[in-house]
Amino acid sequence: MVDAVVVGAGPNGLTAAVELARAGLSVQLYEAAGTVGGGARTEELTLPGFRHDPCSAVHPFGVGSPAFGALPLARHGLEWLHPEVPMAHPFPDGTAAVLGRTVGETAASLGPRDAGTYRRLLAPYAGHWDAIAEDFFRPPWAGLPRDPYRFVRFGLTGTPPAAALALRFRDPKARALIAGLAGHAISRLTEPFTGAMAMMFALAAHERGWPVARGGSQAISDALAGLLTELGGEIRTGFTVRKLDELPPARAYVFDTSPTALARIASLGDAYRGYRYGPSVFKIDYALDGPVPWTAPQARRAGTVHLGPSYTEIGDALSRAVTGRAPQTPFLITSQPTVVDPSRAPAGKHVFWAYAHVPHDWHGDATDAMERQIERFAPGFRDLVLARAVTGPAALAARNANYVGGDIACGAFAGLQTVLRPRLAAIPYATRRPGVFLCSSATPPGPGVHGMSGHNAAKAVLRHLRRSAARTAKADRQTASSSR
Repeated sequence: MVDAVVVGAGPNGLTAAVELARAGLSVQLYEAAGTVGGGARTEELTLPGFRHDPCSAVHPFGVGSPAFGALPLARHGLEWLHPEVPMAHPFPDGTAAVLGRTVGETAASLGPRDAGTYRRLLAPYAGHWDAIAEDFFRPPWAGLPRDPYRFVRFGLTGTPPAAALALRFRDPKARALIAGLAGHAISRLTEPFTGAMAMMFALAAHERGWPVARGGSQAISDALAGLLTELGGEIRTGFTVRKLDELPPARAYVFDTSPTALARIASLGDAYRGYRYGPSVFKIDYALDGPVPWTAPQARRAGTVHLGPSYTEIGDALSRAVTGRAPQTPFLITSQPTVVDPSRAPAGKHVFWAYAHVPHDWHGDATDAMERQIERFAPGFRDLVLARAVTGPAALAARNANYVGGDIACGAFAGLQTVLRPRLAAIPYATRRPGVFLCSSATPPGPGVHGMSGHNAAKAVLRHLRRSAARTAKADRQTASSSR
C-alpha cells in the first residue's frame, strides 16, 4: 500500500505531493494530460519557436509563496525574471499609472492628489510580506496570526469591496488602477473582499515583484516535478481517473480537481451541491512581428498591462461577465513576457496574450472587441500579428477539466464563497469520506500559481495520518492488554 496518491499535476497537486514526500511518505501522482502543469504550462500555440503560456503567465504570488520559498526549486531550473515595470495601466492620452517595485514609485505615477493616499494605504505593510503572506495563505486551523496587528489592519481595510477602496482616491487614474487590480478576482467591484485582492496584488509587486519564469510557466511545474522525483515520488501522466477504485490502495488520496470532479470520482454525492462556478475568460495568444506599440512609454517596459481607462468601464465589463451579458468594451489583462525573456520567441519577434472576462460557458467570439480595445492604447497592433490562438470558455474547459465552464478560478468569488471555499468546514481540504482530500484552487487560499492550497492540504493529510496511526496504536495496545 502506498502512503498517498495525488490526482492532478497542477501546481497544487505537485506541491502537495512534494510536501508529503518531504515528510517521508511514499507518493504516487496521476495526471490525465501528457505532461504535468495544469494551469502552469508552456506550449507552441501559434507558430514554431513562439512559446506561450496557455493560462497563467505572471506570478506575483508564486515568487512570494511561502510554500515555493521553502523548496529548492532553483536547483531544478526555476528562475524568476523581473520586468523593469511590474504592471502598467495606460490611458488614451498616452500616460499611464504604474504599479512599481516600490510604494513611492506607484504613488508618484498617480499624481499629487492621490500619491499620499496610496502611501498611507500600502506603506504600513512594506517590508512585512513574509508575515502577511504566511497569515493570509495559511490553513484555517493554524492558530494566531504571525503578525496580529497587520493582519487585523489589513483585514479591516480589505474586507470592504474595491468600490469602497476606490472612493479613497480623488482622480480617475488611481481609481482605475485599483479597479484593474481587483479585476483579477473576476467579480463585481461591489463584492466584499475585492479590496483585499487589489491590496494583495499591489503589495506583492512592491515586495516581491510580478515576475515570469524563464522559458515559461512550465518551468515552475517542471521544477516541482523534478523535486518530487528526487524525493522518490512517482509521476504517471496520460492517466484519467474516473473512479477511486481505479487507483492503487493508499492511506490517503489527494485531488487537485474541481469539487464537482472529486464528488463524482469519490462517490461523494451532493457534498458540494451549493458550490458555484464563476465567469470565464476569452483568451488570445499572439505571435507578433515586433513589440506592442503602446503609446504610453511605461507600458513598453511592463511585464503586465491592464487595459481599461476608467473605474466605470472596468466595473461594467466585470459586471457584464458576472451577470451573463456579452462583452462590449472589455477590460483586458495582458502579458508580454518577451519584454524580459526573449527566449520565448525567435529573434526580434514577441509573444503576447490578452484575456477578457466573459460569462460562464459563453460561446461567443470576443476577438474583434478585444483587438479594438488594444488598438486604443497601441495603434497599429493588428499590423504586427503573425498568428493568433483563440481560446474561449469551452476550449479552456476542454484543456483543463478544473475550469468548469471556463472558470479559471475554479469557483466564483462571490459572497461567503470568497473565503469559505469549497464549503463551510473546520478543515476545508478534508471530505466526508475519510482519507480523501481536496487540494485545488477551490480550497483556501484560492486561485493562483502559489502552491499554497496543495501545501495546506498536505498538512491536513499529515495530521490525519498521525491521528490514524495513534488510534491504531491505541487499539493494538488495548487488544494486547485484553489478550493477556
